[in-house]
Amino acid sequence: MTTFATVGGNFVREQLRAPLTLVLLVAIPAFFVVIFAAVVGQFADALGGTLAGRSATAISAGWAASFLTGTLAFFQVASSRGADRRLAAAGLGPMHVAQARIGAALVLATTVSMAAFVSLWVRSGIDHPLHASLAIGGFAAIYIGVGALVGAVVTDPLEGSLLVMLVFALDAFSGPQMTSSGGLAALTPTRHAANLLIAAAGGEGSPAGDWVNVALVALGSLGVAFGAFWFAARRRS
Repeated sequence: MTTFATVGGNFVREQLRAPLTLVLLVAIPAFFVVIFAAVVGQFADALGGTLAGRSATAISAGWAASFLTGTLAFFQVASSRGADRRLAAAGLGPMHVAQARIGAALVLATTVSMAAFVSLWVRSGIDHPLHASLAIGGFAAIYIGVGALVGAVVTDPLEGSLLVMLVFALDAFSGPQMTSSGGLAALTPTRHAANLLIAAAGGEGSPAGDWVNVALVALGSLGVAFGAFWFAARRRS
């Protein structure tokens, strides 16, 4: 357990040791919540969407958490294959390496989610803070899987980052803030988390089905991430 915690802590420090990363953890949530939300709200209104005002601000906090977490998860896999294989070969094993990576990813996701939550609270206030924080955490957990999966199949940092951004863009602009519930919108991974966050911003309750769906998608995404971390750490023949 001590070894797992030590390795996981090292993984977190590895991601945060660059000063620019620490700046981005604060700047990106602030950008999404304070600036991007206003643009998206106007765009949604122009398209006849269902999102405006405080809801646009709230959903932008979820987007900030998902984008940052997905990007960090991608780099955890893409930039650390060699180191993870050496750790696994030295006796830790790919299973424990994957567990440590998941632990580190969750710590980073929590940090990002807190930054997004605080930005949202400062910008517009939150009627249901607990619901909002859980919904933002759902966004982040889901994108751990997205980023890790991309990192498992794409090694180039630029190509991988752009692919994560593409998935994020398709998800964001096909969500409930821009479209109706049919077609492609019904398949976006963060749709139910977005519904929870919009309801929390407006002081409304959410049906149990949305909570269950968010939990299932988040757990499934973490399972995918675990598989990606394990695959990256296992020894090649």
